[in-house]
Amino acid sequence: MDVLTQVRATIDGEALLPRGGTVVVAVSGGPDSLCLLHVLLRLRGEYGVGLHVAHLNHGLRPEAEADAAFVAALAAAWHLPCAVGRVDVRALAAAERRSLEEAARLARYRFLAEVACAQGAGTVAVGHNADDQVETVLMHCLRGAGLAGLRGMRRRARWPEGATAGCAAPTLIRPLLDVPRRDIEAYVEAQGLEPRFDRTNLERAFYRNRIRHELVPILETYNPRIRERLHHTADVLADDYDYLQQSLDALWPELVLAAGPEAVALRRDVFRGLPPSPQRALLRRALLSLRRSLRDIGWLHLEQARRTALSAAVGSIAMLPAGLLLEVGYERLIVRPAAVPWVEPQAAPLLDTERPLQVPGLTPLAGGWAIEARLAEQATPGAGRLQACFDADRAGRELHLRRRRPGDRFQPRGLGGRHKSVKDYMIDAKIPRGQRERVPLLISERGILWIAGWRASQVAAPSAETRRFLCLRLVMAHRDADGCAGALEPPTQPSDQCGRPQ
Repeated sequence: MDVLTQVRATIDGEALLPRGGTVVVAVSGGPDSLCLLHVLLRLRGEYGVGLHVAHLNHGLRPEAEADAAFVAALAAAWHLPCAVGRVDVRALAAAERRSLEEAARLARYRFLAEVACAQGAGTVAVGHNADDQVETVLMHCLRGAGLAGLRGMRRRARWPEGATAGCAAPTLIRPLLDVPRRDIEAYVEAQGLEPRFDRTNLERAFYRNRIRHELVPILETYNPRIRERLHHTADVLADDYDYLQQSLDALWPELVLAAGPEAVALRRDVFRGLPPSPQRALLRRALLSLRRSLRDIGWLHLEQARRTALSAAVGSIAMLPAGLLLEVGYERLIVRPAAVPWVEPQAAPLLDTERPLQVPGLTPLAGGWAIEARLAEQATPGAGRLQACFDADRAGRELHLRRRRPGDRFQPRGLGGRHKSVKDYMIDAKIPRGQRERVPLLISERGILWIAGWRASQVAAPSAETRRFLCLRLVMAHRDADGCAGALEPPTQPSDQCGRPQ
């Protein structure tokens, strides 16, 4: 399969390109990024997208200035807008105590996010190829990883943590991920393109380069098709990971007693009744809900916490990196920061009167609770009783909150589209009888979307085609001295005296 046909198949299979939108294309000047830009240029009319070139000078090589000039000239010759930036990566690595490789990667993604934000682009394309995928899988395997790591890079991915620019994080796409490096080099030569040469790709001091130039050739002596086999393995594990996440989505509401920014409480009896695989995965999800990344939390930490949860005495504690711990209670397992004591959650969120849902904004409920709603280009990580995400374009226009009514039915997410009466669900979920008449139901003309604090509906559930997410979260609201309502968490962007973004 030629490169153009393969890229078109990848784009179509994953719905990578936003019709009518702008795609920022990361171009270093090397063969991969040059091939990516040329192919997208040929396909842009077919998919109705605009292209914006972005190049970051890392300041690491004598040729860096010439590379930047090359990319700028190329963009001008192809009549494409171009943004060129410069970062002192060595200084960044020293200031943030990172490796040179890690600092360069973070600087690159921060720059690309800034360009996307400035251009109003929701998508950024990078030139990772099939051989890069093989190297990534091997890197993760050597360092130790579960399904999340062994599936390698994805064709469509969330933006890296800590690399946003104050705007909504763009979507990261890799249209060349199914194209081997040899096919890219052949394409570049056939099209008469003259890429820049990056000598750092030959330096064995870099971990990835050692895998590329030393380990992979050795593995090919055992299996000449090892690259193809590992690429397919990554795809299989990615499907297994997605299936596991769907199973966890169904388990999470039954496991979680309370979840918030400072602690997650899990039902001890439910957790102990699960097999080891979902136990580990659910612990990871609880930890991820409290921290942006699990980078420092390895298998041994997780396994120690899991075994503590299963067999340790009440009051036992398993210490975890990132300032977290797991504490064993009589009926619950509490995951929390070591510096934050566990406080029993307040009464469940209830609804007094029917009211519209404020999108974006806070919609107050009884008992000091509120529903925080926002629109985003990515779903909120994690899941649970206190949050839910929907496809914003399919959720409906008339979003409002009301109490249950006789005959109400909905499709609990994770049950394969089967319907269930709200009454039966509340009984099965053991919602106290005295609360059932006041549990908030999120309604639109599409039907019941969410039994707030309990279970989301399959209606308007996000899919691979979702472009805008409606993300909802139950928070404890407060009212300050000026009478301004808001969530307990501090705002993440400049705001006026009532916490509204400026």
